[in-house]
Amino acid sequence: MAATTASNSSSSGSGSSRESGSARSKTDKDAPPPLPAPLNVPVADSHTHLDMLPQLPLGGAPTGGDRHDAVAEALAKAASVGVTTVIQVGCDVAGSRWAAETAAAHDAVWATVALHPNEAPRIVHGDPDGWSRQGARPAGGEAALDAALAEIDALAALPHVRGVGETGLDFFRTGPDGMAAQEYSFRRHIDIAKGHGKALVIHDRDAHADVLRVLDEEGAPDAVVFHCYSGDAAMAKTCADNGYYMSFAGNVTFKNAQPLRDALAVAPLDLILVETDAPFLTPAPYRGRPNAPYLIPVTLRAMAGYKEIDEDALATAVAANTARAFGY
Repeated sequence: MAATTASNSSSSGSGSSRESGSARSKTDKDAPPPLPAPLNVPVADSHTHLDMLPQLPLGGAPTGGDRHDAVAEALAKAASVGVTTVIQVGCDVAGSRWAAETAAAHDAVWATVALHPNEAPRIVHGDPDGWSRQGARPAGGEAALDAALAEIDALAALPHVRGVGETGLDFFRTGPDGMAAQEYSFRRHIDIAKGHGKALVIHDRDAHADVLRVLDEEGAPDAVVFHCYSGDAAMAKTCADNGYYMSFAGNVTFKNAQPLRDALAVAPLDLILVETDAPFLTPAPYRGRPNAPYLIPVTLRAMAGYKEIDEDALATAVAANTARAFGY
């Protein structure tokens, strides 16, 4: 899960023309992007957050028909353009339960379960500002973190849960006081993934060297996926040497993302995945508008161009890689 922002250009002119132009800009920014042309080869969205899509209330809380209808609509829209499988990713205990339940209810969905790297220190030290979707929370200490990890461990045993993540390290939002909780949680998630034979899905933000260090110290599971790959070409070579999958999101299309494109260029074809991280990281030219699994073709086509490979060949590889990584 990674938030992104986009600046709006202001309209020129005066009076009613400026007002109507501003209204149009807001409407365009909030509107879902159009359906892309379907892919010839069906693929999977390797990392998405259906519980965070705009049509679902904050926190993935809808129940019964409302939830089922919203998820079914998102899946049908994705399938209409060749995105026939999605990996629904958990970020906290509640979201991981939701992911597991949704995967059990929909054949096109597989789940991963975890405590996001930023969730672990909030459990230990508290979340007085209510930044997370669960509102303000008091400090629970290490005992509360262990209890939450035990719930993740239990969920990871379910057959429709195919991965443990997103876990890892994030030094962008979490300061020095939370780093110990993050690293402890990351190490426990590695153990959980290995214990259940599930893929490990990594969130790595401003922490490349430490993520690789912990993986080396703990011993990586058989399948490791760097979600929303954020390293450079040198790190991509290191990942390739270790057999780690690299999943590219819509930010590979951003103007300032040349290091990601350089990494994609050197990443082996058999280790590449594609994802939305929806509702975040919507690919160009729709940056800033809501993302969803049906936009995978936009990112995949851009990736094929950057890698100078046929679109169908990339889709074929991505489909096989995702199925192999998550064991479905």
